[in-house]
Amino acid sequence: MPYVISDECIACGACASDCPVGAISESDGKYVIDPDTCIDCGACEGTCPVGAPKQG
Repeated sequence: MPYVISDECIACGACASDCPVGAISESDGKYVIDPDTCIDCGACEGTCPVGAPKQG
């Protein structure tokens, strides 16, 4: 199941830079994960300082 980024996101960009497939992008000041590109690796969850990425 692809990851999603919750409202806890502080838009620091750490998750986007660590995503191995480039599934995370910024949109209107918030980061989002493309569910079709996400490979469920959990790299985003491990790097986020506030725990915003969660398995959807």
